[in-house]
Amino acid sequence: MDLAKSVLVVVDVQNGFVSSKSAPIVPRVTDVVRRWEELGGATLFTRFVNYPGSPYERLIHWSRMQEPPEIDIVGDLIEASRRAVMVLEKPIYSLFTDEGTAVVAQHGWTDIVIVGIATESCVLKTACDAFERGLTPWVITDAVYSHAGQGPHEAGLLVTGRFIGRRQLVDADTLFTEKLVVAA
Repeated sequence: MDLAKSVLVVVDVQNGFVSSKSAPIVPRVTDVVRRWEELGGATLFTRFVNYPGSPYERLIHWSRMQEPPEIDIVGDLIEASRRAVMVLEKPIYSLFTDEGTAVVAQHGWTDIVIVGIATESCVLKTACDAFERGLTPWVITDAVYSHAGQGPHEAGLLVTGRFIGRRQLVDADTLFTEKLVVAA
């Protein structure tokens, strides 16, 4: 992948999604962000905000993630989020809101490299939406996880691989050491 046409998307690494199960992923995400930035790559952070009366509230009776501190980016990533192209607030699972779609097009990004939380929802939906838009999604398997634990994480990876291709699921070492990323 051409670094100039790629973006690292940090999906929803927010206080409210960091549980005892997902907390170990935060240092891995932080490391991937650091390594990506050292290469000169662009980053984009997403931040899920669940508004009152949303489908999440009405249909699945889930009313969390509406206010700080739950919706805040975790402390370890605040500085990196300030350096990002943007922090996209989104009321849906995917990066691809109207604003997210526009920023991807504006920058000419063709490869969407995904890290974050949660594998079976926002990571999966972002990867699938990128695929369906003709972009090339990459999910960094050791820098995504589920706040619900190992089972949902593994299910998310299984379904993501079926939807976008198993070769699009790579670990961080593969991303950085096997010449997947080529500097512009």
